[in-house]
Amino acid sequence: MMRSREWPGLGGLRCTGGVQRYPQTPQAHWTPSGRSKGIPLKNIKMLAGVPLIGWVIRAALDSGVFHSVWVSTDHDEIERVARAWGAQVHRRSPEVSTDSSSSLDTIREFSRLNPGVDVICNIQATSPCLHPEDLKKAVECITKEGCDSVFSVVRRYPFRWQEVKNEVSQCTEPLNLDPAHRPRRQDWEGELCENGSFYFATKELVEKGLLQGGKMKYFEMKPEYSVDIDIDIDWPVAEQRVLRFGYFGKDKPEVVKLLLCNLSGGLTDGQIYISANGEEMVSINTRDQAGIDMLKKEGVKVILLEKDPIAKALADKLSKRMSCRILQDVDDKLKKVQELMEKKGLEWKEVAYLGNDEPDVKCLELAGLSAVPMDAPTVAHNHAKYICHNAAGHGAVREFAEHILLLKKKAKSQMEQDRICRNTF
Repeated sequence: MMRSREWPGLGGLRCTGGVQRYPQTPQAHWTPSGRSKGIPLKNIKMLAGVPLIGWVIRAALDSGVFHSVWVSTDHDEIERVARAWGAQVHRRSPEVSTDSSSSLDTIREFSRLNPGVDVICNIQATSPCLHPEDLKKAVECITKEGCDSVFSVVRRYPFRWQEVKNEVSQCTEPLNLDPAHRPRRQDWEGELCENGSFYFATKELVEKGLLQGGKMKYFEMKPEYSVDIDIDIDWPVAEQRVLRFGYFGKDKPEVVKLLLCNLSGGLTDGQIYISANGEEMVSINTRDQAGIDMLKKEGVKVILLEKDPIAKALADKLSKRMSCRILQDVDDKLKKVQELMEKKGLEWKEVAYLGNDEPDVKCLELAGLSAVPMDAPTVAHNHAKYICHNAAGHGAVREFAEHILLLKKKAKSQMEQDRICRNTF
């Protein structure tokens, strides 16, 4: 894990299958630094509403092949985010936290401190489209085929030319093609290139300073899953790719039937205006209203929650304007949501939740999809599955509504594709 690339993950794996020497106990472990040369604190920067490192931690945890998932870091903020996403944290020693430290230095330190780990899996946080199934299939090369190292590759189709370093001669030579017979893409199998997503290696190889060696095997990943972020210009492209091809967790977003949203701090910015004659007023963003309408057209019910009582006249006007129910005096959010779910016969995976503070934490954790506005406190950020770019009362509801509908559309498209594939044979 070279520091300049901010390799985020390193994972230890102990497993059986076809190899007796590995008892069944998998682990996983990441290694991010806070000193990225390209993008400051890149590993915890938000990508499509999720910290970059969150995408790969989620995939590793859901793969089920690791006994535990670790992030080793020398940065307090990265440690906080890693723990919030379910990883354990190993603080790197100063000896392997310098600019000259290599990825192997960090991996070897982790291996020394965890003598029970027989296989190390080094996962890169800058590969946010990693899927659990790829990790499951790759580890079988270790457990069933007895490989010593397995690494991810992607098939590319580059025409490579020799670099000219001698200023006297400006001529170059082709390295992998005949210019007189340039192959068409469909007539050429391309080349296998490392995509840096993950590397499995035995403890013995790591102790020798190697991640690849012994009986080696590559695991070919789909091109659409091979996303690597190194510089700022990669970010917008990666965000679009991860929304389309990323792994969003075990819950099926197409089944969301209900959105529960905080009124204050969600639909509004939390401020209450009082007129000269004592009437209460709030400000509603028309974009948020449009977002609620979009959800309702797709069959998703919306209910607004309010902890404190507001004037009945104002509540009635808000309910009529937004065309949705408002529940007031909701002191225990979890209890109220569970009552609603039981009454409507819903499971947590069918519920989306937009909260904004500490009382929402449990609901944010349990809901199939959950979000907080950009300006929500840290305690809420730590437990949400999506963090909006917009603030409360300024488009956060619309943004989360679009996110829900995008995931539903993506899931339905995948279901249709699976149906087509099954019916083809």
